[in-house]
Amino acid sequence: MKKVILLLLSSLYCLFATNVVVSIAPQKLFVKKIGGDKVTVDVMVPTSSSAHTYTPKPSQMKSITHAKIYFSIGMEFEDIWLEKFKAQNRDLIISDTTKDINRTILIKHHKHKELDPHIWVDPINVKDIAKNIYTTLSQIDSNNSNYYKTNLESYLKELDELDNTIKKILNDVPKDATFMVFHPAWGYFAKRYHLKQLPVEVEGKEPKMKELISLIKIAKKEHVHAIFTQPEFSDKSAKLIAKELGIEVIKTSPLAEDWAENLIRLARAIEHKKSR
Repeated sequence: MKKVILLLLSSLYCLFATNVVVSIAPQKLFVKKIGGDKVTVDVMVPTSSSAHTYTPKPSQMKSITHAKIYFSIGMEFEDIWLEKFKAQNRDLIISDTTKDINRTILIKHHKHKELDPHIWVDPINVKDIAKNIYTTLSQIDSNNSNYYKTNLESYLKELDELDNTIKKILNDVPKDATFMVFHPAWGYFAKRYHLKQLPVEVEGKEPKMKELISLIKIAKKEHVHAIFTQPEFSDKSAKLIAKELGIEVIKTSPLAEDWAENLIRLARAIEHKKSR
């Protein structure tokens, strides 16, 4: 009997909650922080896949049919698929969570420069993302506007606390200290905390031997003590550099579900290596 009641409650929850789809796992956290129990959230890109080139599965296209809102975040795959999502569900509201965020960091990718899309690795940028989520939810579900507002105010305080925690961790790390990454996904984190990321990837590809030698020289000059790689990318070149320099390869992803804890782990890893 208890199981039946729980099943009924779960069905009622799904019936009255606003169905939302997001591109990446960290967005699910952001939406749930604001939407709480008034929303259900599906994630399009698995944490093990690249959000630059992802192709949705047929089952995911089916989930689009039942969605009310799609919160975009500016990843490359959206350039192709948002239009297809809209064709799949003409009532789907596509909300751009990057609105009013100053995207200033350029990265070289496939022989041209483009704006770095990884805005969410900066907690202060996430304050704007949260505000954009609040605006959309309160417009679509005005009856719960005060609920969303309360959640927003609480989450903005959390984000300020996270920012202060990271600053304290990095307090003894020299300004403009360099940390090495395979894929240039941490530019906004580096800018916020006065660091420099040195990417191994060249034009979106593994570096050639000549480029590897150059990177090793730079890493030695900048006293790099670790290379951060992502599970969704090959770390072959990173391992070669690490072996040559006698340093660690540390796996961390900007797509991690435990977003806040992941940023703290990154900061601690940088602090540990730079203060030793």
